[in-house]
Amino acid sequence: MNKKPRLVAGADAVRRRVREGGLGPAPVLLALAVIWVVFQCLNERFLSPRNLSVLSVDIVGTGMVAVGIVFVLLIGEIDLSVGALAGLAGAMFAALNVNVGMAEWLAVILAVICGTAIGALHGFLFAKFHVPAFVVTLAGLLAWSGLMILLLGPDSTIHFSEDGLVAALTSRYYSAPGFTYGLAALCTAAYLLVSLRDRGRRAAAGMPCRPVGGIWARTALLAVVAFSTVAVLDRFEGLPLALLIFLGVLVASDLLLRRTRYGRQVLALGGGVEAARRAGVDVTLVRVSVFMVAGTLAAFGGLFVASRFTSASQVSGTGMLLINAVAAAVIGGTSLFGGRGSTWSALLGVLVIQSIASGMALLGVETAVQFMITGGVLITAVIIDSLARSTPASRERP
Repeated sequence: MNKKPRLVAGADAVRRRVREGGLGPAPVLLALAVIWVVFQCLNERFLSPRNLSVLSVDIVGTGMVAVGIVFVLLIGEIDLSVGALAGLAGAMFAALNVNVGMAEWLAVILAVICGTAIGALHGFLFAKFHVPAFVVTLAGLLAWSGLMILLLGPDSTIHFSEDGLVAALTSRYYSAPGFTYGLAALCTAAYLLVSLRDRGRRAAAGMPCRPVGGIWARTALLAVVAFSTVAVLDRFEGLPLALLIFLGVLVASDLLLRRTRYGRQVLALGGGVEAARRAGVDVTLVRVSVFMVAGTLAAFGGLFVASRFTSASQVSGTGMLLINAVAAAVIGGTSLFGGRGSTWSALLGVLVIQSIASGMALLGVETAVQFMITGGVLITAVIIDSLARSTPASRERP
């Protein structure tokens, strides 16, 4: 008998999955756990309900922008304008609402439409005129930053109502146990039912499917995470509305990418333009659409950032928002080379970045050190992505 012991075979399987980039979110979750343990040991307030509640709201603005970046990265491109677009959306809302007197709901709609239209313009210039996306969006970064400054006026800041619609995005919480725990139970049950239904359809079609035991194990893990989150956040002010909206966007965008024809086209385009075109994908339309998604979510992210401060300022559109959003997507597991990743990577990545920022703030560490640590985490994620992409198994993967 020359069979390898099970332990050795298991180690070989893990090494093979590492080379092929097939470990999924496990490395990011491990890194996040290490970050939380280290900061909790250094400062016992890090995992307090108050700090975790603040963290859950702080991740939303950058997280929204990062979800849009994921769509662009999946086709192997980059959008450098999303930070400026976020700042422009906040400035446009504040200018229309405060300076012009427009109703908040209408100002929000126009700000989001502006983000969508600008994203469509970037995508059109890239797809139709074949101007590199890097150049198009870099020009957009400069142009929309200038327009944002123009809208903000000489004071560079516009304050809006603390009791209005936009302010409520990050100031409203739900603390009724019946609602919060009921929502956790509903989400867990929905995941279980959808997973079992999907397994049944795949089994009936003779396709590979996940074991029932695996589905129940994942459901149990989801239940632990959901109920633990609710239990911790209820000890402070409850579930933040911002977090619920963000999770809703993540679920919707994940379903769009994994369960629709459009999502398959986006992933196919990331795998290779010519192959996607021969498979019947409208390359121009898909390219324009992903930049529209990025522009729309950047505008939403900008409104959440403005809501956090109940004001629009140049800070909202700084390069740090762009850097953190791109870093969140890449650190979370989305490939810079296209074709691999998910919108949930935005959540994981932004949790890593914001956890570092929160821990450093509690310890009183300089911002410069935070930048260096975040940069180190980012380059590590990119190196791992590059190594996984360079393996023969990865190159042969459709």
